[in-house]
Amino acid sequence: MADTTKKARTARRDRHEAILAEVAQEEAESAEAEIAEKASALDTPLHLRIDRELDARLRRQAAAEHIPTSALVRRLLRQAVHERPVGELTSAEVEDIARRVAREELQSR
Repeated sequence: MADTTKKARTARRDRHEAILAEVAQEEAESAEAEIAEKASALDTPLHLRIDRELDARLRRQAAAEHIPTSALVRRLLRQAVHERPVGELTSAEVEDIARRVAREELQSR
């Protein structure tokens, strides 16, 4: 029985050490991500006002991706800027303009 207790203690100690190693690894990864985040941060802060719903959605998405909210917002802004060249209209915007022009023509008659 003493042998079984000793085996149980050893097994428990091994599990605890494995858990501690896993936590240490996660903390190291988190610290790495934070360092990378700070290193990639811009010198110029940008402040804007958003509604609570957008704030909540951004925070949930950032949490789901395990990144800071500011990193998510920067990535989304970069994507938006790169995906849509300045001066280029989307088809929805063109259709909206066409509807307004048609409506104004009908009203002027």
